[in-house]
Amino acid sequence: MTADRAPTSASAGASASASAENRLGEYLRARRALVAPETVGLPGGSHRRVPGLRREEVALLAGISADYYLRLERGRDSNPSA
Repeated sequence: MTADRAPTSASAGASASASAENRLGEYLRARRALVAPETVGLPGGSHRRVPGLRREEVALLAGISADYYLRLERGRDSNPSA
């Protein structure tokens, strides 16, 4: 083994693959943040912690349960239905 090789870390590889595996969740969060509630006919309000729609609002508009949407966003459902 040569001295110029950096040691590999299992945790670094795991975090890189975890983010690559949850591309759908990253996409859903990014799109959710871009949509203002007023643009889809929902009341805006001033007490929002993050910009954009809440998870529950996206689920309501999509016609799915909030729990299912949360599983999709967190990458816990590997085969989402169409």
